[in-house]
Amino acid sequence: MATASEQDLPYDVFSRACPSRATLEHVTGRWGSLTLGALYEGTFRFNELRRRVDGVSEKMLSQTLHALERDGLVHREAQPTNPPRVDYELTPLGREVAERLLALIRCVEGRMDDVLAARHRYDEARAEESPSR
Repeated sequence: MATASEQDLPYDVFSRACPSRATLEHVTGRWGSLTLGALYEGTFRFNELRRRVDGVSEKMLSQTLHALERDGLVHREAQPTNPPRVDYELTPLGREVAERLLALIRCVEGRMDDVLAARHRYDEARAEESPSR
């Protein structure tokens, strides 16, 4: 059996016309990645999810959920109750993507001391290069 590196992949995210670009944008954008990460913890109702993803507006969360649902990463379950209850959860594909995304999130969180130190060095170097007023 051929490995992934030995076969031609049908999609190329580096190609302008590739549809995988839109999905990558949905997954790696700020609200998409945070939404997928939150849903990895379990099923959420809309307002629960909005509280979990601190800072997201109702409109942006709604747009994000629609995009992730369209891409097959999120399942939306509407209960015929009064008032209506809507739950969101990851699909199997969404769980796989979220697992990989969470590995990246954990890496970034775990290396924030290094990132902050690098920012500090960068800002100091820039300040020294700028002409004083």
